[in-house]
Amino acid sequence: MKAVEINKTGGPEVLEIKEITLNKPGPEEVTIEHKAIGLNYIDTYHRSGLYPLKLPVGLGLEGAGVITEIGENIKDFKIGDKIAYAGIPLGSYSTHRNYPIKNLVKVPDGIDLQIAATLMTKGLTTFYLLHKTYPVTLGQTVLFHAAAGGVGQIFGQWAKSLGCKVIGTVGSDEKINIAKENGYDHIINYNKENFAKKILEITDGKGVPVVYDGVGKNTLEGSIECLAIRGMMVSFGNASGPLSDINVPKILQPKGLYLVRPSMQQYLSTKDELNEASKVMFEKISSGKINIKIFKKYNLNNVVQAHQDLEGRKILGPAIIVPS
Repeated sequence: MKAVEINKTGGPEVLEIKEITLNKPGPEEVTIEHKAIGLNYIDTYHRSGLYPLKLPVGLGLEGAGVITEIGENIKDFKIGDKIAYAGIPLGSYSTHRNYPIKNLVKVPDGIDLQIAATLMTKGLTTFYLLHKTYPVTLGQTVLFHAAAGGVGQIFGQWAKSLGCKVIGTVGSDEKINIAKENGYDHIINYNKENFAKKILEITDGKGVPVVYDGVGKNTLEGSIECLAIRGMMVSFGNASGPLSDINVPKILQPKGLYLVRPSMQQYLSTKDELNEASKVMFEKISSGKINIKIFKKYNLNNVVQAHQDLEGRKILGPAIIVPS
């Protein structure tokens, strides 16, 4: 059995692969043999120290696999069940692990575990963004930054299935076709065009009612500019760096804007919320309304390269780590 651990924060080189021995699962835990592990940009925040953690610590928020052992109080799961999860405790970068059942969901027949591993963070994030943080309505025009990324590809298809007109931004021309294939009606290369000006043109000067932004520092100013009166800025990531201090009277007050900073823990904090979200998500996959194409697969032994590619913007879609 192997697991990735960090003993200090820093670049990809701090990632260490170690041999582990698992104890028996606790009363409310199961032992999972991972078949696939989700690779997410937030993993780099944990590794770098942007999101401080007590060290040493494992990495990885999501995975999918098969239950090989169950704790004494477990009633809703059994050995052999196909499962997936996202959330703390960290440690999905491993061949096997013990994990509490509170964040565990069963993977329906017909859904590949490699697909499930890419969905639990990105898909559930898309669920709460579109259904909870700012519930969209039929015919609305919405903006999503990083449209060709892992969350962006799912978001475009999901928003389109809800009847939205979807505008996406990308950072290079090669990503335009990726966004187009995933449901976006308008795609803007923000390194070539002023995206705020372009969006105001698309919306006849009205702006958009909501901006979903996982990029952060580089897109904040333009996002505020292209929001409609009483619009909502949904900041859920920092890919270009954390937001600076915001002057509320200067930035938000003129148009009566809302600024929110949601996370999965706030919207999927109970078992009922998790089951609702995962049910909707898996139905989107089963119905064909969302099609997942895995961009790249990394072996666990190549986890350093995976993080280098993440931070180098070389991963153009959902990616996974395969334990063996």
